[in-house]
Amino acid sequence: MNLNIYFRKSVYLMLFLALGTLNSCTEDVNENPLVATNVDASFTITPVAGAMNTYLLTAQPKGVIFSKWDLGDGAFNGKMNQVISLPDAGTYTVTHTAVGAGAAMTTSSQQIVVAQTDPAKGNLVQGGTFATAADQAKWTSAQLSPSGAAFWSFANNSATIHSPGGWAQEGIYQAIEVVKDREYTIDMNVSCPSGSDETWFEVYAGKSVPQPGVEYKDNKVMGLSTWDGCAKDKFSGRLSGIGCVKNDATGTVSNVVKFSESGKIYLLIRSGGNTFTKDGITVSKIEFRGK
Repeated sequence: MNLNIYFRKSVYLMLFLALGTLNSCTEDVNENPLVATNVDASFTITPVAGAMNTYLLTAQPKGVIFSKWDLGDGAFNGKMNQVISLPDAGTYTVTHTAVGAGAAMTTSSQQIVVAQTDPAKGNLVQGGTFATAADQAKWTSAQLSPSGAAFWSFANNSATIHSPGGWAQEGIYQAIEVVKDREYTIDMNVSCPSGSDETWFEVYAGKSVPQPGVEYKDNKVMGLSTWDGCAKDKFSGRLSGIGCVKNDATGTVSNVVKFSESGKIYLLIRSGGNTFTKDGITVSKIEFRGK
């Protein structure tokens, strides 16, 4: 009889210990002390004195490891004290993503209303949104793919370069008037839901006139290249932030250009590759602005 009672007590004790261990494991999973639970994404917006349409975004620092910002063109890794320029009049939604311990993230958004376009930083690109047939007509084909194997299509306020691979490529361009010794910046939204191999997407701002069927190589400014380490996987954002191709003039990754004389230059985008993404590479909101 005593042995039976002892056996039952031992079973109860084992069940109690097992349940206690299971509960402890559950608590460890649900309450990981390495993941922050109170990341604050709040920030302030302060106009920068003496600089038109320029703002300082200041994120509160407590519990934040780094910041991501989105001005409506896609998120980019930024600083906790980030200076931004909004040259064109309009209403902008600024979204801050605060990243804390354990990759915990929260977001916060505010609006900025820009009353006037900055005349010194107006966009010199015509039809850079591809919104209408008139916009699309501002661009000329470089005719690098006579068979039409590689081609650009227009839809949804954007342009997309398609290629079957095998080194087929195509380009589009337009002429822009520039002023001697003035600095300009070039930028655009670029995206693709899948990656490529042995592929390039390059932006040029050269003085030489593009010739049909001739690969343009005058003054490469920026771009994507699987050889340089980007476009291998899906991507989306401003080319200035996600590109990895070096600027011919500076030898660094930079979207700044300057010219030794005033006159006409050609903004040209060409892309292609050996194993090109099946989805194509899409561009929108192309800009060429005085710095």
